[in-house]
Amino acid sequence: MSHTHPDLAPPGPLAPGALRVVALGGLGEVGRNMAVLEYEGRLLIIDCGVLFPEDHQPGVDLILPDFDYIADRMGDVEAIVLTHGHEDHIGAVPYLLRLRQDIPLIGSQLTLAFIEAKLKEHRITPRTRAVKEGQVERFGPFETEFVAVNHSIPDALAVMVRTGAGNVLHTGDFKMDQLPLDGRITDLRAFARLGEEGVDLFMTDSTNAEVPGFTTAEAEIGPVLDSVFADATQKIVVASFASHVHRVQQVLDAAYAHRRKVAFVGRSMVRNMKIAADLGYLHVPEDTVVDVKQVDDLRDDELVLMATGSQGEPMAALSRIANRDHRVSVGPGDTVIFASSLIPGNENSVYRVINGLTRLGAKVVHQANARVHVSGHASAGELLYCYNIVKPRNVMPVHGEIRHLVANGALAVKTGVPAERVVLAEDGVVVDLVDGRARIVGAVPSRYVYVDGSSVGEITEAELKDRRILGEEGFISIFAAVDSATGAVVAGPHIQARGMAEDESVFDGILPKLAQELTSAAQGGTSDTRQLQQVMRRVVGRWASSRLRRRPMIIPVVVEA
Repeated sequence: MSHTHPDLAPPGPLAPGALRVVALGGLGEVGRNMAVLEYEGRLLIIDCGVLFPEDHQPGVDLILPDFDYIADRMGDVEAIVLTHGHEDHIGAVPYLLRLRQDIPLIGSQLTLAFIEAKLKEHRITPRTRAVKEGQVERFGPFETEFVAVNHSIPDALAVMVRTGAGNVLHTGDFKMDQLPLDGRITDLRAFARLGEEGVDLFMTDSTNAEVPGFTTAEAEIGPVLDSVFADATQKIVVASFASHVHRVQQVLDAAYAHRRKVAFVGRSMVRNMKIAADLGYLHVPEDTVVDVKQVDDLRDDELVLMATGSQGEPMAALSRIANRDHRVSVGPGDTVIFASSLIPGNENSVYRVINGLTRLGAKVVHQANARVHVSGHASAGELLYCYNIVKPRNVMPVHGEIRHLVANGALAVKTGVPAERVVLAEDGVVVDLVDGRARIVGAVPSRYVYVDGSSVGEITEAELKDRRILGEEGFISIFAAVDSATGAVVAGPHIQARGMAEDESVFDGILPKLAQELTSAAQGGTSDTRQLQQVMRRVVGRWASSRLRRRPMIIPVVVEA
């Protein structure tokens, strides 16, 4: 297998008649999926999603792909193809459209409805074109054909992209649920037909490549939910992704069977479920859904709350309920169901919420103690089927952490794909398809772009490091005034600390040493205040490290008097 290399140089010009593929996100992480295809000077984008921050990225709301690679080529973009409506595939579209608003958005009916609602909040009116499975559309030099695939959200699509350089089949996120709630299975007959035509590059979902066998059917959750509902004596709260229509459907069905009312909690949950119901993807049993404002009029034993926050997001409904910061309360006898998987990196946040709810007396049902979630991604057995059906000439695993990509590539090799034709790439790595062979030819920058409140891309890794230091090690400010003529210390030094466990009297012992070092530096000819500040930072830093076993942020200030 060809591997990425940290010293990859920028790629050269694309050879005439060749196809270039650059993943700007989604390779080496579960999120911010985005692939850019280039042929004959034109670009086609597949997906444009966000990544959610982890604990070591304090204050960050979202993480976007790095658009710099295409920022000065927005006029070359023919379209953005969206495989399905999950945030990690559509969430960054509003930020990309800030660079050019009239790029056509291509996707299924539900996917476009979700993104249009999101864009409305950003005051962007998009150009959209709805497509269905079996439909063929041309965008410049790219001919696209759409294929039905099953996922944890309705209306997901794979896309075949035909160019003069070869054919690329991108699965999007998919699995092979043979008993889907909506009866819409992954179209393996279409995969076989495309394989017969010839797939030169197969870009395959890697998320569950390490998981043996086959992914469990979504329908198996229904009986488990029914059992949990039957045992519940008071209020039930179910947490799920705001776009997981199939999971919400099963909650509605269970609630109807047990004569309970369902209220949607959380802005995105309310918005998405209204869209899904209006378009016919969510079938709401008669007289089952009520407005959250009506919950006070219902007894606890006839109420189900469908909420966001299954990933422990601090501002989502479930976290606020656990922190007693929501109009909905949870207490002894109530049941809370986490009906979603754990996104890697979110484990601590989720368990923190579970512990908070348990402390309040609730019974918490989650993936570890009941089958209340099944994955939306193909396991190893399903991927093997795909490789044997499609028989691709080259394989490029996508959508996953490094271990997932490597495991997926190994599956391809097992089915007979030559190892040298399995391309393991990370974000920013450039892959060219030339004369039927896919090779890594270089890399482009693909940094994390942080959304922090209203700022986009202004937070740097250095500033995040400062935030972590402030949160973990504390803050010390030092002030001193020196005589501009003699260099003598005429005021201070004074120390103030924040986030330190010790009383400020602990600094009394270092103040004489600090004054002495400042005087010595000044008498030695150091008159520049910046150099004197470095003296103070160095003295206090060494002392804090040896005496307090900490490395706080130190802000020294020296003024001339």
